[in-house]
Amino acid sequence: MAREISALTPKGPGHQFLFYGDSCSGVPGALHERTFRAVNEMVARLMPEPEFIVFPGDEVIGLTNDMAALRAQWRHWLDTEMAWLDRSRIPLYHTTGNHTTYSAESEAVFAEMLAHLPANGPEGQEGLSYFVRRGDLLLVFVHTAWSRMGGEGQVETEWLERVLIEQDDARWKLVVGHHPVLPVNGFAGPCARTISDDRAGPFWRILRENGVLAYLCSHILAFDVQVHAGVLQITSAGAGTAHRMPEEIEYLHAVQMALDAAGLRYQVLDVAGDAREGLAWPLALPERWTGLPGGRTPLRLAEARPCLHLRIEGATGSPIDGRRQTLLAARRAGQDHDCLWIGLAGERRRLTVCMQPEAGRSPHYWFGPETGDRFDLHLALHWGMGPGGLLHLDAAGLWNSLTTSSAWGLERLALPDEWFVGRDSAGQTPFAGTGLAIATGRLG
Repeated sequence: MAREISALTPKGPGHQFLFYGDSCSGVPGALHERTFRAVNEMVARLMPEPEFIVFPGDEVIGLTNDMAALRAQWRHWLDTEMAWLDRSRIPLYHTTGNHTTYSAESEAVFAEMLAHLPANGPEGQEGLSYFVRRGDLLLVFVHTAWSRMGGEGQVETEWLERVLIEQDDARWKLVVGHHPVLPVNGFAGPCARTISDDRAGPFWRILRENGVLAYLCSHILAFDVQVHAGVLQITSAGAGTAHRMPEEIEYLHAVQMALDAAGLRYQVLDVAGDAREGLAWPLALPERWTGLPGGRTPLRLAEARPCLHLRIEGATGSPIDGRRQTLLAARRAGQDHDCLWIGLAGERRRLTVCMQPEAGRSPHYWFGPETGDRFDLHLALHWGMGPGGLLHLDAAGLWNSLTTSSAWGLERLALPDEWFVGRDSAGQTPFAGTGLAIATGRLG
């Protein structure tokens, strides 16, 4: 008998649920039916069982003009592939997706086949957008491909804002949609990969101003987490679609989540039931700081994982030019290159992080804010957040992932054992300003 998988549970009052999407199945004997089955067999071993399941779209392969065939896919998905789930006991909440709602006709089929979903959305989106209140938890499901607005990547925001305001007493607020707002793994492009540019800014502002904890989405066939203005974007699209983005890094998975007074915790489970990634949010802030001496300095990262906090202060020099200035660099003993470089670059002295885990391979870059004449940076390096795990705390006290097109993060970085303050390991690209001070944070 397959072993049970221990689910994260709330520490006190709260909720625990499952989040996974993008199976693109519904066709008997097709490739995605087999991969989706592998994920579901793992999910069925969770104990305790989830209170509910969030599935953010692309249940079936769809994308056909034959609505009878589309209905047949839905029936196979609901009645055969999901027959293992007692939906009267464990509710299954869906969002629309680009494979399932790609025309006005397919939107009508979605609402017809999932008639159990609430019809409390905006006018014209009944059964497509809706909200659910589960005690102190608010779940808002948005349609990110509305045909009346132009299709894929388009999302209505007036209704969303009104619901969040009217349901302001909810302790936890989650918004669920199919398309990401922030690019994932370097897959950028409005409408095709993300919500359209003109909708993305207002959409995220509404989340931030109304206390939304996280936006849950899928579409990009990967697992990813990042944060912008204090709001998480968690992408899970590993429920069975056999093709992943990119193939060599991503894996089939489901995300099991728990909410309680401490915040949100999740574990990302592969088809074997092993937790591959995890996070507790919000990040705990350091209670004390330890300054680093200049030049070569010891720094035991093993004691800081999964999250290293850095406080970096100083004043930039003049004249201003675009040459790199090192704040902190690191390498493995015996290597001839820095595997991690944190510094300022360009005439606007933008915070820049460069990682090069392997010699001879091109480095990957992360970009943060421009620093100005004086800077006081609070950075967090989180080994469990993939490419979104390089973060800075802004002036409003909100975390933001640095911008990158990389599909990997600190998990690829072997722990450095040589660190350098104010210069790189070769003694080049020195910090040209004054008063550089770097401290590491400890949680207790």
